[in-house]
Amino acid sequence: MQRRQIARAAAILPFLGAAPFLKTRPAQAATRAEIDAEVSAALTRLRGMQNAEPLFAPSKAILVFPRIISGGFLVGGQYGEGALLRGSQTVGYYNIAGMSFGLLAGAQAAGLAMFFMTEESLRALMAADGWEVGTGPTVVALDQGLQANASSTTLSQPVYAITFGQQGLMAAVALNGTKITRIRPD
Repeated sequence: MQRRQIARAAAILPFLGAAPFLKTRPAQAATRAEIDAEVSAALTRLRGMQNAEPLFAPSKAILVFPRIISGGFLVGGQYGEGALLRGSQTVGYYNIAGMSFGLLAGAQAAGLAMFFMTEESLRALMAADGWEVGTGPTVVALDQGLQANASSTTLSQPVYAITFGQQGLMAAVALNGTKITRIRPD
């Protein structure tokens, strides 16, 4: 009997990690104005990051998620909303969502900016109903060390991703298993 109880507990334990993300009522999506305001503030913050500066001029577009909430225990999830900008023009709104399984624990909020360096990589995002990171153009996540060495002559990948404004503690953070989908907020 004890083995059966352990097996049941092991079967439901991963789902308990997702409990903080479950709500009794549907979540309210952000409006265009709310997303635009948060993206504008995030861009100001990014432009202040010396290591991100080399990415702005050569990029064809920037997809900015000002705040992505991640968390879980064994089973985790992440979600955020943002906008795609070409120059100073917003050309679309997107959400980012993902789920992960494995050795992870904690909760975190962070921003993510994806710099699309080629028209082909941008078309891949815009043509997809939902773009899964890892199935299209190569995405290079720049950490602080790599960002310090980035320059217009060393940038050769189709998409660069920079996280910013991390808050909280998460034992594992990854873009794998993440889907980016176009949304139409009010």
